[in-house]
Order: sequence, then C-alpha cells, then structure tokens
Amino acid sequence: MEVGRPQARAAARRPGTSMKNMEKELLCPVCQEMYKQPLVLPCTHNVCQACAREVLGQQGYVGHGGDPNSEPTSPASTPSTRSPRLSRRTLPKPDRLDRLLKSGFGTYPGRKRGALHPQVIMFPCPACQGDVELGERGLAGLFRNLTLERVVERYRQSVSVGGAILCQLCKPPPLEATKGCTECRATFCNECFKLFHPWGTQKAQHEPTLPTLSFRPKGLMCPDHKEEVTHYCKTCQRLVCQLCRVRRTHSGHKITPVLSAYQALKDKLTKSLTYILGNQDTVQTQICELEETVRHTEVSGQQAKEEVSQLVRGLGAVLEEKRASLLQAIEECQQDRLARLSAQLQEHRSLLDGSGLVGYAQEVLKETDQPCFVQAAKQLHSRIARATEALQTFRPAASSSFRHCQLDVGREMKLLTELNFLRVPEAPVIDTQRTFAYDQIFLCWRLPPHSPPAWHYTIEFRRTDTPAQPGPTRWQRREEVRGTSALLENPDTGSVYVLRVRGCNKAGYGEYSEDVHLHTPPAPVLHFFLDGRWGTSRERLTISKDQRAVRSVPGLPLLLAAERLLTGCHLSVDVVLGDVAVTQGRSYWACAVDPASYLVKVGVGLESKLQESFQGAPDVISPRYDPDSGHDSGAEDATMEASPPFAFLTIGMGKILLGSGASSSAGLTGRDGPAAGCTVPLPPRLGICLDYERGRVSFLDAVSFRGLLECPLDCSGPVCPAFCFIGGGAVQLQEPVGTRPERKVTIGGFAKLD
Repeated sequence: MEVGRPQARAAARRPGTSMKNMEKELLCPVCQEMYKQPLVLPCTHNVCQACAREVLGQQGYVGHGGDPNSEPTSPASTPSTRSPRLSRRTLPKPDRLDRLLKSGFGTYPGRKRGALHPQVIMFPCPACQGDVELGERGLAGLFRNLTLERVVERYRQSVSVGGAILCQLCKPPPLEATKGCTECRATFCNECFKLFHPWGTQKAQHEPTLPTLSFRPKGLMCPDHKEEVTHYCKTCQRLVCQLCRVRRTHSGHKITPVLSAYQALKDKLTKSLTYILGNQDTVQTQICELEETVRHTEVSGQQAKEEVSQLVRGLGAVLEEKRASLLQAIEECQQDRLARLSAQLQEHRSLLDGSGLVGYAQEVLKETDQPCFVQAAKQLHSRIARATEALQTFRPAASSSFRHCQLDVGREMKLLTELNFLRVPEAPVIDTQRTFAYDQIFLCWRLPPHSPPAWHYTIEFRRTDTPAQPGPTRWQRREEVRGTSALLENPDTGSVYVLRVRGCNKAGYGEYSEDVHLHTPPAPVLHFFLDGRWGTSRERLTISKDQRAVRSVPGLPLLLAAERLLTGCHLSVDVVLGDVAVTQGRSYWACAVDPASYLVKVGVGLESKLQESFQGAPDVISPRYDPDSGHDSGAEDATMEASPPFAFLTIGMGKILLGSGASSSAGLTGRDGPAAGCTVPLPPRLGICLDYERGRVSFLDAVSFRGLLECPLDCSGPVCPAFCFIGGGAVQLQEPVGTRPERKVTIGGFAKLD
C-alpha cells in the first residue's frame, strides 16, 4: 500500500526520535516498568503477565493465573533469572486458601467442569479502573501481545548504552552472549550453546537466533486449543483458530481470515496515522492553544481564589463589626444594671443596725429640743418611710438575666452553610406537548428540577430547509426573553424550523436545550368561525359560544335506526359550514376530531352546491345505502369525469377511511371510493390544505404534516370549509396561536405581547 510511505521512510531515517518519546506507552500500569510478556485484557489494555497473576492473587483468585506460554522449563528458569516480581508476590495463607477452595474458587478434585454456576473471574483493570470479566479460565484465556513485546525490545536496543547481552549459563563472570534459543528460552555464548545442544540429541536441532532478553513463540496460539490462530471474529472482536470456528460459541458470527482483518486494520491505522502526520501544523496550533488555555486557567484560578478570599474576608469584617456593636450593647446594658443594683445594695446596707440611715435616725431620736427635732425628723421620716416600703415590697432594681441579648443565627447559619459558587442555569427542557406551529410558532419550556433560576432566556432559531451557506451556521437570536414561553411571528410557510433555548443569570449563560424541529403549515392559515345557518338541525348540533367547536348529539332518527337495525334504515346528516369562502390562493386550517365520534366528514365544497344540497334536504342519507347512486346513468358517468364539487375525509370510531383512489368524489352522498379502502389511526389534529388555482385539496396529519389523501375539487366558485356529522361526534377548530390565553413574549420582531 502506497499511503504513508513518505512518512514511514522519514521515521525510518530517524529511529531514535520516535523511540525516545514513546517510553510512556511501554510502561505497565501496575509495576510502572517496561512490559514483560504483556497480556491483552478484554478491555484492550495491556498488563504484564506476572503483574496480572499478582493482582489476581491479591483478589483471592487461586489457580487462574496460568499461561501455557509463560514459563516453560529451560536452563534459564532458575530462581536467579526469574522476574523479581514473582518473589514479591504474597500468596494466600493456608487457611484462607482452604476457605477459597471450599467456597468454589479455583479448581480442586471433585469439581465438575461446566457446573450450573461457573465462576466468573473479574479483573480490576488498572488503566480504565473498571472490572473486566476474564471467564472461567482466567489469564489462560488471554492472548500475549507479541507486537508490544517486539516494540519494547526495539526500544530497549535503541536507548541502551553499551548494554551487552550476557550468557545466562556461564559461571561468573559470564561471557557476552552470541546466540539465543527460542526453544530453550535462553541466551548462550558459543561454548555454552555447544554444551547444552550436544550432537546426536533432539536439542541439537534447535535453530540458534540472535541473543535477546525476551523470547516469544513463533506465532500467536489459541489459548483454548493450542493451535495457531487463522481467523478473526468481528462479532466477538477476537482471534480464533480453526476449531474455534466450528464451535457453537461463534455460531452465526461474522468471521474473516486473519489476512483480511490484518489488511483492513493496517489500512485504517495507516490512513489515520497519515492524516495525523499530514496535519502536524494543526496539532501544533492546538497544542499552543491548549498551553495558552492552561496559562489562562492558572491565572483565572488564582484570580478566583483572590476574589473568594476577599469576599470571605469582607464577610469576616462585617461579622467582626457586628460582633463589636453587639458586645458594646451588652456592655452598656450590663453597666446600667450594675449601677442600679449597686445603689439598691448601698441603700439596703444603710438599713443595718448602727450604720447608715438607721444609725442617723437613732441619733435624731435622742434630740430633746422639740422644734429642732421636728425640723430634722420631717425629712428623715420620708426616707425611713421609703426604706420601709422597699423592705415590704423587695425587688431587685435590675434583672440578672440577659436572655434578651441572645442571637437567633439559624437562618444566617443556613445561609452560610449553603454558601456556594454561583451556577448557571441548566439546559431548559422544551415542552413538546405545548410547543407547536400554526399561524405562528409557540415555544414553551421549563427548567429542570434543582436548577438555578434564570433571569432571562435567549432563543435561537433558523430554517433547516434553506441552502447551506459557507461558514458557521447562522442563527436568528432573541435576547432577554422573560417568562417560559415565547411567540415567533410570521414564520415562512412549508418550512422546517429548529429552535433552542438557554437561560442566563448573574453567573452567565447556561447550556442550550436540545434542538426541537417544527414544521410550519404548507400554506397561510385561514381563520374562520363555524356558521350553523345552512343545513343544521339545532336539536342535534351544539355550537360553542366562540364558534370554534361543534358537537352532534344523536336524536330520534338514530334511535329509530337502532330499532330497525335488521330491516334497513336511513340516518340524518348534519352539516356545519365555515363563515368564510375562499376564492383564490392557497389556504390551510386544522381541526381536532373526537375519537369517539360515530361518523364525521371533514373537508371543503363549493358554497353554492353546499347550500343547494342542504337547504331543506330530507334526512334520507345512509352511510351504507345511497339512494341516488345512479351507476346506470350515462349522464352521471360523464359528470364523474369532471372535478367533484365536494372533497371530504371520512372519520369514524378513531379511524380514517382512505379510498384506493386519490381522486375521490367523496362527498355527502356517501361515495367514498371502494369499500375495501384501508384505514389509518386518527391523529390528534387534522390539517386541510386547499390550492384554489390547482383545484386540489390535501388532507394532512397536522402534527407531523404527513400526507393522508389528496383529492381534486371543482373551484369554479367560492369554496367553504364544511363538517358533516352522522350520529354523535365533535369537532374543535385549531385556535390561532396569537389568541391563546397564556402570557407570551413575541420574538417575531414586529409586535410584543405581554
């Protein structure tokens, strides 16, 4: 294959450059050393065989670490040449080993192969941090990664400085090895090779190789059947041998020869590598961008730390200021109480015998001069009276409790506990049940539970059926939309719009919602009301006050029909027309039919023919019998070649009857095509599209805009919407989006409704 040859030649000219930079790819994730006899796990990661056995031993699995190609008997398989990891491995204790064997781990005499509950060995992969299922055979069912071993050997040779390979059989000091033996799995000098491969023995037939530190089998062998693998199972993504092909395990799997899998994978890898090598400038640009992002991340992270520290210090300052003011208030209250209590205490101490006021009163009582006594005792008596009253009604001048100074910090502690970084609003969820397109596009959404609130929303929308423009996709945008619903005015007819929403708050903009695609009607929407002046029996039909809904209630004719069920009957037909007539262009309207309706016809017809047919028409029309079929009339056959004056879609019991012919004269006379017509489920809303110039009427599923039926129509005069009822039924016209009662924000760019 010619792809990638220049890059391969360039890499061959600089082997040291590519080798020295890939050491990280050659390290075992367990021992962090170069791979030695790596095994390929089912998760495609690699691990040294000895490390894998050590990990399984630590997990408590016994007897599942064997590999037939791991350590055959050889002159070099001595304790001094074994892997140092084997000596470090911790084996389970005898009592633990006995418990494991009794509980079903490992193999032991008496255990049957293919038991009802075979043991599943799980290996904790150190690379992907996941548990990998190894099956019953454990490590014995894994392949060795011989390619990785060769890469490791080439890497060792490229980076080694004077590292000569020594003979493994010489007595100290060993000589430099000159030969290697794959069968013996050892390196020899010339003398030792002759000594261990004497003439006349089977070992003399061993072919010498170059000395190496890693001996591998000549080919990849199947771990189950010990045969060379020849095929690749794409279903299991595993190499298999000839015996594996015929096993029931791979029955029905897609199996290809190894050569085909080799060529396919090599082509893919070469193509990917060629692309990477051919876009080194892009890789370098992205590396520079990532390095710049790392620097910005470090700076922004440091700034964020400083901002948080400053804000927390500000909170601490406010708390410290508040603490000082509260302590000052308590101090002032305490000093005031102590002053009052000290005065009261001094006053009571003065009442003790021989001191203070009592002692002074005793001395005054010794006065014998009556005028002088009266002058001094008058003031003293007032003080004694107050002291006496204080003794009788004793109460401390101030309370010792400071309960009024307790703080309620529950709310503040909760706020501090919930103190966290600002989060942007999560991606809104568009309500597909309430979002639809009619004369305008109504978009409704909500935020997921536990999402931070949004101050306002940004809505983006675009048409998907327009020719692609060079450059990035351009969206039309409406900023700062309040509420959780919006209105897109004047959308293009017959188009597909894709819309998305995202919220915004102080933390910034959140993620966009999932895109929602809406089909707009194929023609301008026709607004009209129901007019019951023509052909309406007010005993059976009820029109709502807003003239957008009508319901038919079965009357006496239906009861008589039930009475004469076996003798034939005629049912009455009730008709409601629209209060507008179409004389040009294309028009579209939609309605919902009650699935429980007995028989309803939705369509259009010439206004003159509708009025002529139903002005005083008798109730003689039956859904099973046409009294005016006239198939033997040549005049009627000639009339049938022209476009019919009516075009109706028949709905009954939640089904739509579709005639085999697209051009149907389905009308009020009951000619709905052949009786063998198919039926389809009734959609939530029906759409009617009238093309006056072409004389065609299309009936659509108003939700998916999937076509149901297309009929010809005589448009030689004004055409009116019409609705016919036979038995009970109900029809609701689709309300224009602009008249919906919900509060909306217009995003059309013309009017704004709040």
